[in-house]
Amino acid sequence: MFDIGFGELLLVLVIGLVVLGPERLPVAVRTVAGWIRALRSLAASVQNELTQELKLQELQESLKKAEKAGLQNLTPELKASMDELKEAAESLKRSYHVDKDEPPHTIQQSSGHRS
Repeated sequence: MFDIGFGELLLVLVIGLVVLGPERLPVAVRTVAGWIRALRSLAASVQNELTQELKLQELQESLKKAEKAGLQNLTPELKASMDELKEAAESLKRSYHVDKDEPPHTIQQSSGHRS
């Protein structure tokens, strides 16, 4: 990862031993090792997330292509059926909006009983 040879690593440890002393050097090495482990873990998780997002995007694009190709290759009977279903859905939407605009009926008005 860092392209550090054995001689360079030995030199860094000797300098660390002189600067930090024998009591604090093991703690410093453990701390640095923990940081390196955390950075590797972070890099791996970011790479996994990016890979998943790219796969998801590719799947969505291929799904759109397949959907377009599938809709273009439909037989006339299926197209007519789809048009009928769309018209039925629109008429239901329109009737719902008309009923929604009417004032609500009370129980007395709808049952026909008057007090």
